[in-house]
Amino acid sequence: MPVRILLQGIEHRAFPGASFAVLKDDRVVMQAALGRFIYDEAAPAIELATVFDLASVTKVAATTAMAMLLYDRAALVLEQRLVDVIPEFAGKDELRRQVTIEMLLSHSSGLPAYVPLFKQTQNRDELLKLAAQAPLQRDPGTYAEYSDIGFILLGELLNRIAGSSPDRFCATEIFAPLRMSSARFCLPVELRGSIPPTVDDKTFRHRIIQGEVHDENASVMGGVAGHAGLFSATDDLMKFAASVLGDGPQLFRPETIELFTRRRPTPPGTSRALGWDTPSEPSQSGKYFSPHSFGHLGYTGTSLWIDGEQRIAIALLTNRTWPDNQSQSIKQIRPMFHDAVMEALIQR
Repeated sequence: MPVRILLQGIEHRAFPGASFAVLKDDRVVMQAALGRFIYDEAAPAIELATVFDLASVTKVAATTAMAMLLYDRAALVLEQRLVDVIPEFAGKDELRRQVTIEMLLSHSSGLPAYVPLFKQTQNRDELLKLAAQAPLQRDPGTYAEYSDIGFILLGELLNRIAGSSPDRFCATEIFAPLRMSSARFCLPVELRGSIPPTVDDKTFRHRIIQGEVHDENASVMGGVAGHAGLFSATDDLMKFAASVLGDGPQLFRPETIELFTRRRPTPPGTSRALGWDTPSEPSQSGKYFSPHSFGHLGYTGTSLWIDGEQRIAIALLTNRTWPDNQSQSIKQIRPMFHDAVMEALIQR
């Protein structure tokens, strides 16, 4: 049934290809690869080992994971103010001095959701400067608004705290210990042809984007950013999920996992944890994930959801943005797919 739903999605051009994997009790119990790189029968077929642009799943599998490790090592203090690490964030608005690392992680900093900074500069340092100058849209801590700008700044903050960029830190401290061989930022040119393309970019880069980060702001940053830039196959996301569930190599203390994946009590009505999201009604995770679940979506049609109570993880990777970002059908297909997976697991 899960496969049938994805095949219908391909047929209706929700995405040209997809790969998924399901973890239950430290074992991959279901996986499949379907479709092709693009809507062309001559195009390469998607395989289980196919690597996708994870888009905002980067926020949990790299940036938040880095924050969790630094927190474990007492190098990161959630209550610390952003201006203490990135002094250029301070401005005439005194409220900016109230923004903390915890607020960045929980998307309650008051920063805007998105700003097309790439239209103003093609320079990484200049883009970071513009992000640090972005005006607050809300008073800090009063409202949850999903913010790419906040995570761009979070990535830079972690860089300064660790003395290592997110790509280097994650490669050595997260991906290598978990043997996530496909997980990486900035794919070498020789590997790009093996990645499903995400968009035929006619407005900014004026070329097909294949094996390069889809997100324009991340592109200007050289493909390494707190909000996007990571590539991976489903198998390696399962290794990451297993570690978070307490199986395999243990990167994080159980107390840290509990802290970062628990829904925040404030601001009122938020579904956010620290870096992670949690199921809300209605949820892209479907209707069967327990209240002790957490996950994240990616703009390119990717997702990772983990249920700590039922010990289940589901990774779904697609390139739904091909060829022009227009299809929104993933929003209907994804919860149906998750429900079908959970129902199949119940029947086992």
